[in-house]
Amino acid sequence: MNINEIFYSIQGEGKWVGLPNIFIRATGCNLRCSYCDTKYAYDDGKEMSIDEIVNHIGNYPCKYVCITGGEPLLQHEILDLINAVLKRNYKISLETNGSMNIENIVNKKSLMISLDVKCPSSNMHEKMHLENIPLLKKDDQLKIIIQNKEDYDYAKKIIQKYEPICHVFFQPVWATNPKNLAGWILSDGLNVKLGLQIHKMIWGDAKGV
Repeated sequence: MNINEIFYSIQGEGKWVGLPNIFIRATGCNLRCSYCDTKYAYDDGKEMSIDEIVNHIGNYPCKYVCITGGEPLLQHEILDLINAVLKRNYKISLETNGSMNIENIVNKKSLMISLDVKCPSSNMHEKMHLENIPLLKKDDQLKIIIQNKEDYDYAKKIIQKYEPICHVFFQPVWATNPKNLAGWILSDGLNVKLGLQIHKMIWGDAKGV
């Protein structure tokens, strides 16, 4: 597999926020979101075998693994990696950008799907595979990245149409004011969680944290 980086840090987003996690960042992404904060993962990486990856994560005192990117589902060996990590009794969060079909990875025990939906400000919203949303289990999570009111209204229509059964996070694009998003959620009484990137609050917009 082509891996950009492996590191140990605090999970800054979603249901596992605040928990120590081992992060496996895969190289390559099929999207080019306007606000992307991991452009360095588009091409930069090195080839690692499944055994090398599993042995590497064994160096950390943690049983939570976040497989992210880039877009990890572009990697042909992603299912082999997931199965190998699960066999070592880790719990996995797989972060995917919402553009690729997740049918092959749902319903795996100890695997949480963290599915993104891109809104208009990303310039990638037309590439979303929204049919993924009904596939999400109760223990999965849906994360919608929001920059402005147009994005918010778009996100609201998505959850009203698909009625996801999992936790839904409305997360502001980094460096935008979360007060606006919080106010819109409260005004509409939406059953969603406001998601903030606490790793960036701690370390800033830095690589490898």
